[in-house]
Amino acid sequence: MVTYTAGQVVDVQWCVDNNGDHGGMFSYRICQDQALVNKFITPGYLPTEAEKQAAEDCFEAGTLPCTDVSGQSCNFSPDCSPGQACWRNDWFTCNAFQAGDRRACQGVDNARLGSCFTTIAGGYTVTKKIKIPNYSSGHTLLSFKWNSFQTGQIYLSCADIAIGGGSGTPTSTTKPATTLSTSTTAGGTCTPAATVAVSFNELATTTFGQTIKVVGSISQLGSWSMSSAIALSASQYTNSNPLWTGTVNLPTGTTFQYKFIRVAADGSVVWESDPNRSFTVSGCDTAVSVNTAWR
Repeated sequence: MVTYTAGQVVDVQWCVDNNGDHGGMFSYRICQDQALVNKFITPGYLPTEAEKQAAEDCFEAGTLPCTDVSGQSCNFSPDCSPGQACWRNDWFTCNAFQAGDRRACQGVDNARLGSCFTTIAGGYTVTKKIKIPNYSSGHTLLSFKWNSFQTGQIYLSCADIAIGGGSGTPTSTTKPATTLSTSTTAGGTCTPAATVAVSFNELATTTFGQTIKVVGSISQLGSWSMSSAIALSASQYTNSNPLWTGTVNLPTGTTFQYKFIRVAADGSVVWESDPNRSFTVSGCDTAVSVNTAWR
Protein backbone atom coordinates (compact mmCIF):
# COMPACT_ATOMS: atom_id res chain seq x y z
CA MET A 1 0.00 0.00 0.00
CA VAL A 2 1.34 3.41 -0.99
CA THR A 3 0.93 6.52 1.18
CA TYR A 4 0.23 9.85 -0.53
CA THR A 5 -0.09 13.37 0.85
CA ALA A 6 -3.21 15.50 0.62
CA GLY A 7 -2.85 17.84 -2.35
CA GLN A 8 -0.09 15.75 -3.95
CA VAL A 9 -0.19 15.34 -7.74
CA VAL A 10 0.62 11.77 -8.76
CA ASP A 11 0.73 9.70 -11.94
CA VAL A 12 -1.77 6.86 -12.13
CA GLN A 13 -1.31 4.22 -14.81
CA TRP A 14 -3.38 1.29 -16.00
CA CYS A 15 -2.95 -1.28 -18.74
CA VAL A 16 -5.48 -1.92 -21.50
CA ASP A 17 -5.31 -5.12 -23.53
CA ASN A 18 -4.98 -4.78 -27.29
CA ASN A 19 -8.13 -6.89 -27.78
CA GLY A 20 -10.13 -5.03 -25.15
CA ASP A 21 -9.40 -1.41 -26.01
CA HIS A 22 -13.00 -0.18 -26.26
CA GLY A 23 -12.11 3.51 -25.98
CA GLY A 24 -14.38 5.85 -24.05
CA MET A 25 -13.68 7.74 -20.83
CA PHE A 26 -12.28 6.89 -17.40
CA SER A 27 -12.09 8.48 -13.98
CA TYR A 28 -10.53 8.09 -10.54
CA ARG A 29 -12.54 8.57 -7.35
CA ILE A 30 -12.03 8.62 -3.57
CA CYS A 31 -14.99 8.17 -1.20
CA GLN A 32 -14.53 10.21 1.98
CA ASP A 33 -17.14 8.29 4.00
CA GLN A 34 -14.61 6.23 5.96
CA ALA A 35 -17.24 4.20 7.80
CA LEU A 36 -18.61 3.02 4.48
CA VAL A 37 -15.18 2.32 2.96
CA ASN A 38 -14.18 0.31 6.05
CA LYS A 39 -16.93 -2.20 5.27
CA PHE A 40 -15.43 -2.89 1.86
CA ILE A 41 -11.89 -3.40 3.18
CA THR A 42 -12.94 -5.71 6.02
CA PRO A 43 -11.88 -9.28 5.14
CA GLY A 44 -14.80 -11.68 4.96
CA TYR A 45 -17.50 -8.99 5.01
CA LEU A 46 -20.04 -9.15 2.14
CA PRO A 47 -21.53 -5.69 1.49
CA THR A 48 -25.27 -5.42 0.91
CA GLU A 49 -26.67 -4.15 -2.38
CA ALA A 50 -27.64 -0.92 -0.63
CA GLU A 51 -24.07 -0.47 0.64
CA LYS A 52 -22.68 -1.13 -2.84
CA GLN A 53 -24.91 1.58 -4.30
CA ALA A 54 -24.05 3.95 -1.46
CA ALA A 55 -20.35 3.38 -2.12
CA GLU A 56 -20.74 4.01 -5.85
CA ASP A 57 -22.65 7.24 -5.13
CA CYS A 58 -19.93 8.29 -2.68
CA PHE A 59 -17.16 7.52 -5.18
CA GLU A 60 -18.97 9.49 -7.87
CA ALA A 61 -19.21 12.46 -5.49
CA GLY A 62 -15.47 12.09 -4.88
CA THR A 63 -14.39 12.10 -8.54
CA LEU A 64 -10.87 13.52 -8.95
CA PRO A 65 -11.27 15.81 -11.98
CA CYS A 66 -8.70 15.98 -14.75
CA THR A 67 -9.02 19.77 -14.47
CA ASP A 68 -7.68 19.72 -10.89
CA VAL A 69 -4.12 19.31 -12.24
CA SER A 70 -2.63 22.52 -13.57
CA GLY A 71 -1.28 22.23 -17.10
CA GLN A 72 -2.86 18.86 -17.82
CA SER A 73 -4.65 18.51 -21.14
CA CYS A 74 -8.34 17.83 -20.39
CA ASN A 75 -10.28 17.32 -23.58
CA PHE A 76 -13.85 16.42 -24.43
CA SER A 77 -14.25 12.90 -25.80
CA PRO A 78 -14.14 12.92 -29.63
CA ASP A 79 -16.85 10.24 -29.55
CA CYS A 80 -19.29 12.50 -27.66
CA SER A 81 -21.29 15.52 -28.76
CA PRO A 82 -22.52 18.64 -26.94
CA GLY A 83 -25.65 17.85 -24.95
CA GLN A 84 -24.68 14.23 -24.28
CA ALA A 85 -23.95 13.07 -20.73
CA CYS A 86 -20.37 12.23 -21.74
CA TRP A 87 -19.67 15.76 -22.98
CA ARG A 88 -17.51 16.81 -20.03
CA ASN A 89 -13.79 17.47 -19.75
CA ASP A 90 -13.42 16.77 -16.03
CA TRP A 91 -13.20 13.05 -16.86
CA PHE A 92 -10.21 11.57 -18.65
CA THR A 93 -10.82 10.73 -22.30
CA CYS A 94 -9.42 8.21 -24.73
CA ASN A 95 -8.96 9.10 -28.38
CA ALA A 96 -11.65 8.49 -30.98
CA PHE A 97 -12.51 4.80 -31.13
CA GLN A 98 -12.31 4.75 -34.94
CA ALA A 99 -9.20 6.93 -35.18
CA GLY A 100 -6.81 5.78 -37.87
CA ASP A 101 -3.81 6.53 -35.66
CA ARG A 102 -3.39 6.57 -31.88
CA ARG A 103 -6.88 5.08 -31.58
CA ALA A 104 -8.97 4.67 -28.42
CA CYS A 105 -7.20 4.35 -25.05
CA GLN A 106 -3.91 3.37 -26.68
CA GLY A 107 -3.74 6.95 -27.90
CA VAL A 108 -3.53 8.44 -24.39
CA ASP A 109 0.14 7.48 -24.05
CA ASN A 110 0.68 6.48 -27.68
CA ALA A 111 2.47 3.52 -26.12
CA ARG A 112 3.82 0.61 -28.10
CA LEU A 113 2.21 -2.82 -27.90
CA GLY A 114 3.73 -4.63 -24.93
CA SER A 115 4.49 -1.48 -22.96
CA CYS A 116 2.63 -3.23 -20.14
CA PHE A 117 1.88 -6.90 -19.56
CA THR A 118 -1.39 -8.66 -20.29
CA THR A 119 -1.89 -12.39 -20.73
CA ILE A 120 -4.10 -12.16 -23.84
CA ALA A 121 -2.86 -9.92 -26.63
CA GLY A 122 -0.34 -7.58 -25.00
CA GLY A 123 -1.14 -4.23 -23.47
CA TYR A 124 -0.74 -0.47 -23.69
CA THR A 125 -0.11 1.89 -20.79
CA VAL A 126 -2.68 4.61 -20.07
CA THR A 127 -1.28 7.36 -17.82
CA LYS A 128 -2.84 10.48 -16.31
CA LYS A 129 -2.24 12.74 -13.32
CA ILE A 130 -4.62 13.14 -10.38
CA LYS A 131 -4.58 15.45 -7.37
CA ILE A 132 -5.05 13.71 -4.01
CA PRO A 133 -7.94 15.38 -2.13
CA ASN A 134 -7.65 17.26 1.16
CA TYR A 135 -8.48 14.21 3.25
CA SER A 136 -6.65 11.94 5.70
CA SER A 137 -7.05 8.19 5.95
CA GLY A 138 -4.70 5.44 7.07
CA HIS A 139 -6.48 2.95 4.85
CA THR A 140 -8.79 3.86 1.98
CA LEU A 141 -9.56 3.07 -1.66
CA LEU A 142 -8.70 4.83 -4.90
CA SER A 143 -11.45 3.73 -7.29
CA PHE A 144 -11.01 3.38 -11.06
CA LYS A 145 -14.01 3.50 -13.41
CA TRP A 146 -13.88 3.05 -17.20
CA ASN A 147 -16.96 3.73 -19.32
CA SER A 148 -16.15 2.10 -22.66
CA PHE A 149 -17.43 3.51 -25.95
CA GLN A 150 -17.61 0.50 -28.28
CA THR A 151 -19.70 -1.58 -25.90
CA GLY A 152 -22.22 -0.73 -23.19
CA GLN A 153 -19.80 -1.82 -20.46
CA ILE A 154 -18.37 -0.26 -17.32
CA TYR A 155 -15.19 -1.60 -15.72
CA LEU A 156 -14.39 -1.01 -12.04
CA SER A 157 -11.25 -1.63 -10.01
CA CYS A 158 -9.51 -0.09 -7.01
CA ALA A 159 -6.17 0.40 -5.29
CA ASP A 160 -5.45 0.25 -1.56
CA ILE A 161 -3.82 3.54 -0.47
CA ALA A 162 -3.28 5.79 2.53
CA ILE A 163 -3.47 9.61 2.62
CA GLY A 164 -1.67 11.79 5.13
CA GLY A 165 -1.63 15.50 5.88
CA GLY A 166 -5.22 16.32 5.01
CA SER A 167 -7.69 18.32 7.05
CA GLY A 168 -10.64 16.08 6.26
CA THR A 169 -11.76 14.05 9.26
CA PRO A 170 -12.80 10.44 8.65
CA THR A 171 -16.24 9.50 9.95
CA SER A 172 -14.79 6.56 11.88
CA THR A 173 -11.45 5.32 13.13
CA THR A 174 -9.33 4.35 10.13
CA LYS A 175 -7.50 1.08 9.82
CA PRO A 176 -3.70 1.14 10.14
CA ALA A 177 -1.76 1.74 6.94
CA THR A 178 0.53 -1.23 7.57
CA THR A 179 0.91 -4.03 10.05
CA LEU A 180 3.95 -6.23 10.55
CA SER A 181 2.44 -8.77 12.91
CA THR A 182 -0.46 -10.03 10.81
CA SER A 183 -1.91 -9.69 7.34
CA THR A 184 -5.47 -10.16 6.20
CA THR A 185 -6.96 -12.07 3.31
CA ALA A 186 -10.51 -12.71 2.19
CA GLY A 187 -10.54 -15.72 4.47
CA GLY A 188 -9.31 -14.08 7.65
CA THR A 189 -5.96 -13.45 9.33
CA CYS A 190 -2.56 -14.99 8.77
CA THR A 191 0.97 -14.58 10.07
CA PRO A 192 3.17 -13.53 7.15
CA ALA A 193 6.49 -15.16 6.40
CA ALA A 194 9.64 -13.38 7.52
CA THR A 195 10.68 -12.84 3.91
CA VAL A 196 8.85 -12.65 0.58
CA ALA A 197 10.24 -13.55 -2.85
CA VAL A 198 9.63 -10.38 -4.89
CA SER A 199 9.87 -11.01 -8.64
CA PHE A 200 10.52 -8.00 -10.86
CA ASN A 201 9.07 -8.50 -14.36
CA GLU A 202 10.15 -5.59 -16.54
CA LEU A 203 9.26 -5.11 -20.21
CA ALA A 204 12.26 -3.34 -21.76
CA THR A 205 13.42 -3.50 -25.36
CA THR A 206 17.19 -3.90 -25.62
CA THR A 207 19.86 -4.53 -28.24
CA PHE A 208 22.63 -7.12 -28.19
CA GLY A 209 25.02 -6.55 -25.28
CA GLN A 210 22.61 -4.50 -23.18
CA THR A 211 21.35 -5.63 -19.76
CA ILE A 212 18.50 -4.47 -17.56
CA LYS A 213 19.17 -4.12 -13.84
CA VAL A 214 17.13 -2.98 -10.84
CA VAL A 215 18.60 -0.70 -8.17
CA GLY A 216 16.93 0.84 -5.14
CA SER A 217 16.99 2.48 -1.75
CA ILE A 218 17.61 -0.69 0.30
CA SER A 219 20.77 -2.77 0.64
CA GLN A 220 19.18 -5.78 -1.12
CA LEU A 221 18.85 -3.56 -4.21
CA GLY A 222 22.26 -1.95 -3.97
CA SER A 223 21.41 1.19 -1.95
CA TRP A 224 21.27 3.20 -5.21
CA SER A 225 24.78 2.06 -6.17
CA MET A 226 24.88 1.12 -9.86
CA SER A 227 27.78 -1.25 -9.22
CA SER A 228 25.58 -3.22 -6.79
CA ALA A 229 22.41 -3.24 -8.91
CA ILE A 230 20.65 -6.58 -9.43
CA ALA A 231 20.93 -7.92 -12.98
CA LEU A 232 17.71 -9.29 -14.49
CA SER A 233 17.51 -12.33 -16.74
CA ALA A 234 16.51 -12.24 -20.41
CA SER A 235 15.77 -15.98 -20.56
CA GLN A 236 12.11 -15.27 -21.45
CA TYR A 237 12.84 -12.33 -23.78
CA THR A 238 11.20 -12.30 -27.23
CA ASN A 239 10.72 -9.54 -29.80
CA SER A 240 6.99 -9.43 -29.05
CA ASN A 241 7.45 -9.73 -25.27
CA PRO A 242 10.79 -8.16 -24.21
CA LEU A 243 10.64 -9.50 -20.66
CA TRP A 244 13.48 -9.17 -18.13
CA THR A 245 13.00 -10.97 -14.81
CA GLY A 246 14.68 -11.32 -11.44
CA THR A 247 13.71 -12.33 -7.90
CA VAL A 248 14.94 -10.86 -4.61
CA ASN A 249 14.02 -12.10 -1.12
CA LEU A 250 12.95 -9.13 1.03
CA PRO A 251 11.76 -8.86 4.65
CA THR A 252 8.01 -8.49 5.11
CA GLY A 253 7.06 -4.88 5.83
CA THR A 254 9.95 -3.39 3.85
CA THR A 255 9.08 -0.18 1.99
CA PHE A 256 11.52 0.98 -0.67
CA GLN A 257 12.01 3.01 -3.83
CA TYR A 258 13.66 1.68 -6.96
CA LYS A 259 14.35 2.16 -10.65
CA PHE A 260 15.46 0.10 -13.61
CA ILE A 261 18.64 0.90 -15.51
CA ARG A 262 19.84 -0.17 -18.97
CA VAL A 263 23.53 -1.08 -18.96
CA ALA A 264 25.42 -1.21 -22.27
CA ALA A 265 28.31 -3.53 -23.07
CA ASP A 266 30.78 -0.67 -22.50
CA GLY A 267 29.35 -0.09 -19.00
CA SER A 268 27.45 3.10 -19.81
CA VAL A 269 24.13 3.42 -17.98
CA VAL A 270 20.74 4.87 -18.90
CA TRP A 271 18.24 5.38 -16.08
CA GLU A 272 14.52 5.14 -16.71
CA SER A 273 12.62 8.40 -16.28
CA ASP A 274 11.36 9.89 -13.00
CA PRO A 275 9.67 9.50 -10.60
CA ASN A 276 11.15 6.68 -8.57
CA ARG A 277 8.99 3.58 -8.30
CA SER A 278 7.92 2.46 -4.82
CA PHE A 279 6.81 -0.81 -3.27
CA THR A 280 5.90 -2.25 0.13
CA VAL A 281 6.46 -5.95 0.90
CA SER A 282 3.34 -7.12 2.71
CA GLY A 283 0.61 -9.74 2.69
CA CYS A 284 0.27 -13.43 3.35
CA ASP A 285 1.86 -14.63 0.13
CA THR A 286 5.44 -15.90 0.23
CA ALA A 287 5.96 -14.74 -3.36
CA VAL A 288 4.71 -11.68 -5.26
CA SER A 289 5.27 -10.29 -8.76
CA VAL A 290 5.80 -6.67 -9.75
CA ASN A 291 4.90 -6.22 -13.44
CA THR A 292 6.15 -2.99 -15.04
CA ALA A 293 7.36 -1.52 -18.32
CA TRP A 294 10.36 0.71 -19.09
CA ARG A 295 9.56 4.42 -19.05
